Amino acid sequence: MRILSSILSMIVLLGFFSAASASEILKLGVLKFGTVNWELDVIKHNGFDQANGFEMKVQGMAGKAATAVAFQGGEVDIIVSDWVWVARQRAAGKDYVFIPYSKSVGGLMVPADSPVQTLADLKGMKIGIAGGPVDKSWLVLQAYAATTQGFDLKGETEQVFGAPPLIFKTALQGEIGGVINFWHFMAKLDAKGFRQVVSVADAAQELGLDPETPLLGYVVKGEMLRENPQLVAGFAAASRAAKEMLASNDAEWERLRPRMKAKDDAAFAALKAGFRAGIPSGAPINLEAASNFLALMAELGGKKLVGNATTLPDGTFYTPDS
Repeated sequence: MRILSSILSMIVLLGFFSAASASEILKLGVLKFGTVNWELDVIKHNGFDQANGFEMKVQGMAGKAATAVAFQGGEVDIIVSDWVWVARQRAAGKDYVFIPYSKSVGGLMVPADSPVQTLADLKGMKIGIAGGPVDKSWLVLQAYAATTQGFDLKGETEQVFGAPPLIFKTALQGEIGGVINFWHFMAKLDAKGFRQVVSVADAAQELGLDPETPLLGYVVKGEMLRENPQLVAGFAAASRAAKEMLASNDAEWERLRPRMKAKDDAAFAALKAGFRAGIPSGAPINLEAASNFLALMAELGGKKLVGNATTLPDGTFYTPDS
């Protein structure tokens, strides 16, 4: 009887320690085709989640709207979006916080044999744009064309808007004179012989903005940050560990290659270089530069883009002591 009692006590004790040491589950909702999946794969494969006190579960989403709905409804804990969206939500009273993920942005590309050398050369041509009329890259390039060349990029061209994969295929088929797309589709176009007329990063810098400000990032709720700051800090640390590995470890890229859908060595090299170029420095966000960027977006995109966020709301960006 004593032996049975001892065994039961041991089982209960082991169960207690197991429960106490169990990792908290952190649910992420991300686009199925997004490059963020590469980083999340590295986190999971190398156990960076468990090493930082949580178990990561990733749910693939069909579209950006679906990720927002899942996040707002509490189905997932973290999504990926841009900080302008986070600022808009904060201005509307929603306590969301942005953790930088990538500063990679696209640009405007044309076929190798195109006569286009500047944005003004696109006059009368058709431009394919991933997203909608208030796509941030499209707005920045409009401001750049007007400021540097006195050219009305919107008024003097015809625009075709669509999903990134569709715009990519349309460009390859030669149906448009220029293309603006997400950076990884631009990398694939580069591998196909397209050339860049101007990058959004260069255009932003010319406008006096800071191209080092990461546009894309992970979004968490302020409630989770306040109630479990260690969990958020653990996720941020796991993300940074994955970035550091991808910045220097070519073998890890070879492991990732099958899920990158790079059809040849040129595309693989372009995707790897593009991702590495987009890794944020880890330095604190330049709030003045972010405020200037938001002001430009408000001027060009209006309430349809920024809502009531005419100035940068306090607490938009995550800091370890937030």
